Amino acid sequence: MEYMKPDEIVELFKKRLNKSTIIDSRIETKTAGLTKSSYNVIWLKINPEDLKNAVKLLSTIHFPHLAIISGNDMGEEIELIYHFSIYYGARFKEISIDLSIHLPKKDLRIPTITDLIPGAQVTEREMKEMMGITVEGLPELPNLFLPKDFAKDTHPFRRDEKGIYPLSKNGNYVGNNIIRKEEVKKIE
Repeated sequence: MEYMKPDEIVELFKKRLNKSTIIDSRIETKTAGLTKSSYNVIWLKINPEDLKNAVKLLSTIHFPHLAIISGNDMGEEIELIYHFSIYYGARFKEISIDLSIHLPKKDLRIPTITDLIPGAQVTEREMKEMMGITVEGLPELPNLFLPKDFAKDTHPFRRDEKGIYPLSKNGNYVGNNIIRKEEVKKIE
């Protein structure tokens, strides 16, 4: 198998996808372990509508391993980062590729990638439950991470009015899970 270098991968993405697909890109080289072995991380910020094409292109290099999709409430939008790696298990050859997309809160829809990466279903369901993302093409299934009777429009990873921390209509915190400073007693 021929291994591509990180800069070759970024150039391939820029060449094969639309010019407007890649908003930003960078390559980081990091070291880890006692021997200070180096590894590479490629960050690609892409347009949400081009996610599936980017995953398809990634699959032509080497079938990617999807570790997780992480989400971040950025205020007016939600950032989703798809954490992939290629050459998974090849000693000192593995490359992490993080595809970042930003969704405006008024349109939190993204297509599923389970037709390309079947194992993505669990982490897509997590983003649906925790961030309120509508994953188009994902079957409607009961909650995987939250209790079945959890409040419908409450998403624990959100920092806005849809999150778990705001006050409810009766003045209590949703879920009553906030410990107020005055309630904590010092143990002597």
